Amino acid sequence: MYYSSIGLISLIVVVIINFNALKKLKDDSNEAKRRYRHFLYGVIIYLISDILWGTLYEKRWLIPVYTDTMLFFISMAFSVLLWTRYVTSYLKSNGVFSKFLLGGGWLVLTYQIVALIINFFIPIFFSFGQDNEYVTGKARYITLFIQMGIYFITSVYTLAVAVNVEGENKSHHRTIGFSGIVMTVFIALQSRFPLMPLYAIGCLFATCMVHSFVYKDETTEMGREIGTAKRMAYRDALTGVKSKLAYLEALSSLETRIEEGTLKQYGVVVFDVNELKKINDTQGHDAGDEYIKNASRLICNYYKHSPVFRIGGDEFVVILEGEDFEDRHFILEAFETMVEEDRKNGKVVIASGMTDYRPEEDGNYNDVFKRADKKMYERKLYLKG
Repeated sequence: MYYSSIGLISLIVVVIINFNALKKLKDDSNEAKRRYRHFLYGVIIYLISDILWGTLYEKRWLIPVYTDTMLFFISMAFSVLLWTRYVTSYLKSNGVFSKFLLGGGWLVLTYQIVALIINFFIPIFFSFGQDNEYVTGKARYITLFIQMGIYFITSVYTLAVAVNVEGENKSHHRTIGFSGIVMTVFIALQSRFPLMPLYAIGCLFATCMVHSFVYKDETTEMGREIGTAKRMAYRDALTGVKSKLAYLEALSSLETRIEEGTLKQYGVVVFDVNELKKINDTQGHDAGDEYIKNASRLICNYYKHSPVFRIGGDEFVVILEGEDFEDRHFILEAFETMVEEDRKNGKVVIASGMTDYRPEEDGNYNDVFKRADKKMYERKLYLKG
């Protein structure tokens, strides 16, 4: 029972620590993480066979324990192959040495299977003596020695690559290298003490090291990259104000707050930049882009406490809450006075239209927007006239 309890604890900890790594993601494009997940599956199969072995051997049930011993050694060799696949994928190495490592992994597995088949007829790998006592054979030591060699060579190779790597990747490479050395040491101990679950403990230590110092860091870094990409998607590239995507998300949040009763009032201002097509046609698109940026700056100067969204080529929307909502009439009046002056001086001309949310009339945000857009269009005709 002692033997199985160690394997059971190792299995539980491996699953808990690596729970996220074990899940198959929708976007499974990261080959290294995919192969690491496969290695974890191999380790779990090995640990299950190890737990069963301890229980069955304690009962001295010959046929079940013989069958599980075969599964034990096959899953152990398979985990070695999966480790070499993970390491070469992580290092993005396709050279001759990487092929040698992968070939070594396949050699271990093939040798293991052939030796176990022969063991049916000649007990070269293991056998059970009097009272069904477990007896080790020479072939067992050979396969464990080869596995130690594969782990050790893979570790040395990873540590050698780490010398020329900078930043966090250097510590990641070192962690993977030392994890392989840990498994090498515990295989050596397993060969010396066959009735102790030492390789299971080695797998536990190694996977915890990789999770803590490699996988977790990579996940954090990926989160930062996703956050950066999201911020970029929410920012209009030309003007720097919020994008159409951010606008749609803001509308969703606004509607939710209205339904929940946490938002009672808000206003909407719709803007349209006059003469943009004429500038594009006569002065070029670079001049048109500059015209849009100038318009954006003017809007932001007046609506300093509200989100400004660019929802089209020359269309902007501001959603008013808080201080800007309270001062909305004063701000709009000042803005339109400025536009009148700019129109006389041949500068940027922006049509605007504002309205408030009316709970008794408006079914949703679209009703508010349409009313503001209509006022903007009327203003646009006035400015053109």
